[in-house]
Amino acid sequence: MLESLIIKNYALIDNVNLHFQQGFTIVTGETGAGKSIMLDALSLLLGERAETKAIADKSRKSVIEANFTNPDPALKNVFDVHRLEWNKNELIARREIYPSGKSRAFINDTPVTLPTLSAITENLVDIHSQHSNVLMSQHSSYLAIIDSYSGNSELLTNYKSDFAKYIALRGKIKRIKERIEKNRENRDFIVFQLEQLDKIHPKEGELKVIEQEFDMLSDADQIREDLGEVYSYLDGGENNINTYFAVVIDTLQQVNLNLFEEDGGADLMRRLDNLRIELKDISETIADYLDRVNSDPARLAKVTARMNQIYDAIKRFKVTDERELIGLHNDLHQKLDAIDNGDVDIADLEAEAKTLGKELKAKAALLSERRKKGAAEFGVKLTEIALPLGLPNMKFEVEFTIGKLTPDGQDTVDFLCSFNKNHPMQPISKVASGGEMARLMLSIKSIMAKCMNLPTVIFDEVDTGVSGEIADKMGEMMRNMGKEMQVVTITHLPQVAAKGNSHFKVYKTDNEERTVSHVRILDTEERIKELAGMLSGSSVNEAALMNARVLLGEEKSFEK
Repeated sequence: MLESLIIKNYALIDNVNLHFQQGFTIVTGETGAGKSIMLDALSLLLGERAETKAIADKSRKSVIEANFTNPDPALKNVFDVHRLEWNKNELIARREIYPSGKSRAFINDTPVTLPTLSAITENLVDIHSQHSNVLMSQHSSYLAIIDSYSGNSELLTNYKSDFAKYIALRGKIKRIKERIEKNRENRDFIVFQLEQLDKIHPKEGELKVIEQEFDMLSDADQIREDLGEVYSYLDGGENNINTYFAVVIDTLQQVNLNLFEEDGGADLMRRLDNLRIELKDISETIADYLDRVNSDPARLAKVTARMNQIYDAIKRFKVTDERELIGLHNDLHQKLDAIDNGDVDIADLEAEAKTLGKELKAKAALLSERRKKGAAEFGVKLTEIALPLGLPNMKFEVEFTIGKLTPDGQDTVDFLCSFNKNHPMQPISKVASGGEMARLMLSIKSIMAKCMNLPTVIFDEVDTGVSGEIADKMGEMMRNMGKEMQVVTITHLPQVAAKGNSHFKVYKTDNEERTVSHVRILDTEERIKELAGMLSGSSVNEAALMNARVLLGEEKSFEK
């Protein structure tokens, strides 16, 4: 439930910190006092767009923060999806608006995007404003109501997932067909290019190998001369390094090295022996190089021809290197294969799409069946609830139209109503007055709040256009809703206000600089005076006070 709401520097509100109770909470105040501003601020926590003109003091930011206790454990899945830390005891949502126009959102002090904020808070609060009556005239709301009442959430989720797969598959088939058709037009050119590349048959790493071989073959004589000279110095000549090194070792062995080293020169001799071995190994390596130098002119001509063939292909096919040439070769093979054998792949994909389409139609039909059954029950229940609210002749039904498959199924629905005897049923938007719409909406909300498992429902003057006995019954309906969830309502009617378990009053004061809205919770005596004022207007007399006490007395006796 909503435990607290903090609003700072927003419109007429400078600093308000409200603590809510369970049950049915009333909010009253004169027109323009700032009641709806509270809802506007709370709407920002539901993801509504923020405007800098709502910032009262442009030198500091606006802050709206709500604390919700014991959030529904099912919300943990949403937290996991968005990688947020879950706290089973509380959930804090905050929105900050800066004079620069920047807006930031937080969940449990962790920055989040607005869509993430909305995805979480829409499960915590439902605000029914006067604008919601307009939304109820839109067909997009009707299916959501029927699906929620019918318990179609899991089935609809599965259907939506399959529908997305079906659309993706149909899109894939379309793209493949378009690609094959385009390639068919270029088939002769593709075959021509493939024939040329098949003759060349480029291989990964081949160019580097033949370039190295070309460098060796084209300069073989000079390489042999240089390597031969080096080998002569090392081991091949009469006075080579290895010969002199052997003399050095033999001569040094005749010297009494004990005169210089404690180990008798053993370490020095080991080092010289290692050098001798290393020099011998180097000599053998140079000899191996000499053996590998090939000065075959025929091989040079063959390597040169192959290298030039690859160079020409890279230039002719407008690629940058050997790797891209190989990639083009493979790509052309795939294109030709798709042209010649693509019909087989498409046939398989279309068979898969056909099967998925049948499954979709079956799920859509099951959705329609469950919707129609739920709609019939919903209509009966709605009529029963709405009749006592001064709508004795109301008739209601849900009209179904079956069409093409959409992300929501195959159904388009309309809510039809008649509020007078012998009048034909017509869409709600055409026959419902403001007062009738308000009563109808309250009835729908009283049903849907339980289905949607919302912990908090807020009504903004849902009782507009009614009075007297009907207002009393609407208040009783909201109070009964408050026994199962938290209900907050803004009202101008004393019959409704008397039903609340707690009561806030919104009022404004003027100082030298600006007008400021305030909110305070009323005790019993303050409630009596507030209700008396709502009953009698500006002058509160004893009769009004007595009537107010009667209203609150009836409330107390009801609770007992």
